[in-house]
Amino acid sequence: MSSSSLSQSSEELATADLILASASPRRSDLLHQIGVHFVVAAEDIDERQRPAEQAVDYVGRLALEKAQAGYRRSETELPVLGADTIVLCQGKIFGKPANADEAMAMLQALSGATHEVLSGVAIVNAHKSELVVSKTSVTFRTISPQDCLKYWQRANLRAKQGLMAFRDLAQSLWLTSREVIVGWWVCRYWKPSSY
Repeated sequence: MSSSSLSQSSEELATADLILASASPRRSDLLHQIGVHFVVAAEDIDERQRPAEQAVDYVGRLALEKAQAGYRRSETELPVLGADTIVLCQGKIFGKPANADEAMAMLQALSGATHEVLSGVAIVNAHKSELVVSKTSVTFRTISPQDCLKYWQRANLRAKQGLMAFRDLAQSLWLTSREVIVGWWVCRYWKPSSY
């Protein structure tokens, strides 16, 4: 079951290039950086992984389902962009940690290691839908258990303040450029004239 929140005025919709089916601050920032006018209608879908579903299929399905759900709920002809990102380390998918124990385990598993970030991006409109999945290797710097706890506490505080979430904050531990990972799809695939 999915639900969304589209509370923009008709004036905002009239000037928008697309609807972003995500509440991610980093995705909004990237679209702002390249001058895309958009409105946010975050889609809440069932994000559980299906049995035997491979990581690349999983992240692609989530991105596409968000875009499709957003388009079904939209009352405009605007294209809807859905996206999802997962972390894959030694065959294990890491999602959003639910508590401090999960966050500590995740950060310790990633500490000093190279893992993969899989990003799925889907764009859906009345005429077509497109899906692209990218896989990028990322290396975390080595972090102590004490630093892991500090990052979790900061992320929790910021989330309560409506700021950066855990995964956004953890990006400060990357030895790889954040823009390379988060922004690849904006630079490579955003072609407003094709929608």
